[in-house]
Amino acid sequence: MLIENITIPKKNLTVITEETTLQQALTILEDSGFRCVPVLDKTKQLFRGNIYKMHIYRHKSLGLDMQLPVTYLLRNATKTVHLSSSFFKIFFKIKELPYLTVLDDNNHFYGIITHSALLTMLEQSWDVDKGSYNLTIASKEQQGELAKITKIICRYSNILSCLTLDKHYTSAPRAILITLPSSTSEQTKDKIIKRLEKKQFQVLAVEYLKKEN
Repeated sequence: MLIENITIPKKNLTVITEETTLQQALTILEDSGFRCVPVLDKTKQLFRGNIYKMHIYRHKSLGLDMQLPVTYLLRNATKTVHLSSSFFKIFFKIKELPYLTVLDDNNHFYGIITHSALLTMLEQSWDVDKGSYNLTIASKEQQGELAKITKIICRYSNILSCLTLDKHYTSAPRAILITLPSSTSEQTKDKIIKRLEKKQFQVLAVEYLKKEN
């Protein structure tokens, strides 16, 4: 299961329960070095929310009661996904959070997904370490163009990975990024580019991915 593979399970996390006081939580956060930790119910099964160090500091600076339970300052109680959630839901939901809480099929707290774990998965899917060249090809945004591009490339080489970049996030045209395997020679790469350009596909950039000795 994709989500399970990148989730840090509960047993490997620092968590606190809803009965923990703000002062106790602050000590745990300071000792662990984390800026926030998950808060669970008394059974350590249900996710109640996150407690942030900055919110406790602010509370303390105002001279307020530090013996209140952490539930007084909980955040992100509904910011959760499930083990069965889609990758796209996770990718767009984690943007403003330090991590994303993962629940199992019984809605019990399973663990968290961090930004670094998500980025590592994306890096692995791109297969940079196993590639030779990365071609950035301008998209015409026409039906069937991806099939035409891959058909041209596969005449000469396998395709290691394929990624598209939406022009909504850049002033450049929509782009298709193709990574060729490490076995692809420079001569083969040149043939691919020549053939793509002959078919009116513009190759915007070519990046050599192998590290120089």
